[in-house]
Amino acid sequence: MQHDTADIIGINWGSSNFRAYRIDPAGRKVDEFARPAGVAALGREGMVEVMRELGQRWPVPAARVYASGMVGSNIGWREAPYVKAPARLEELKRGLVETEIGGTAVAIVPGVSCRRAFDDGPDVMRGEEMELFGFAAANPEWNGLIALPGTHTKWARFSAGRIVDFFTSMSGEMFDRLTGAGLLASIVDGPAEDGPAFQEGVATGRKRQLGLATTLFGARARVMQSRLARADAASYLRGLLIGAEIADALAIHPGLQRAPVPLVGSGPLCKLYASALEGAGITGIAIESGEACVSGFARLHAATEAP
Repeated sequence: MQHDTADIIGINWGSSNFRAYRIDPAGRKVDEFARPAGVAALGREGMVEVMRELGQRWPVPAARVYASGMVGSNIGWREAPYVKAPARLEELKRGLVETEIGGTAVAIVPGVSCRRAFDDGPDVMRGEEMELFGFAAANPEWNGLIALPGTHTKWARFSAGRIVDFFTSMSGEMFDRLTGAGLLASIVDGPAEDGPAFQEGVATGRKRQLGLATTLFGARARVMQSRLARADAASYLRGLLIGAEIADALAIHPGLQRAPVPLVGSGPLCKLYASALEGAGITGIAIESGEACVSGFARLHAATEAP
């Protein structure tokens, strides 16, 4: 595949995965390169090797290389200090940290920190800011809540071109760990899917009649007493966690039901969230995270090139 030296490269380099996008001057993705090579499992030599592999795939140099995510954290290549919310794209541009990885010049994108309006609590993000600004590039008039389902799901308020504040739920990581090892892993037989078991879990989690720790153990009791099939246990557990997360979102943002909620993430997970939100009378609109990420990098590059 031929490439243009006017292309840019945008890298989303998280704890677990490396995803790079080659983006043409019109802001379109022309190629993609992904590896399960997150910074958490790589030393500095490992990060250099990944960048060399990227250079072998795309030997034609790009006009600029940007990298967001945990590569800019204290466990990454070089720390890029958080930009404080409310934050515009301009603040990200001013916070870029110029460095070199394996002979390639890279501009590391800073993350965003906030103090939440509802409780003055702190929160942070790295990588999701590119998806948020990418969504905003395609929806310039958007004001409202945006959810980014994932291992650590973000619920962000976006208004007047700014990330206002956000909160994070670890429900994705909790699901992975609970179903991967420990007591609840012993009752799981099959993937989490939408259906009656998932919806029952969502409804139970959203009601908050008991604490999450109690309802999670209750899933084991249901299987032991033949009230829940092992094949449905993962679906029920995923529903419990997402339902509890939606209860948090409704408590923090009571007006959540007044407008659709964009869901920026992987297709299958966004579908689960959309189904769970529908039960609460909320419309979820799924948007592929890669598309938003490409748009975000293209918009950032345009901002850095502007006079």
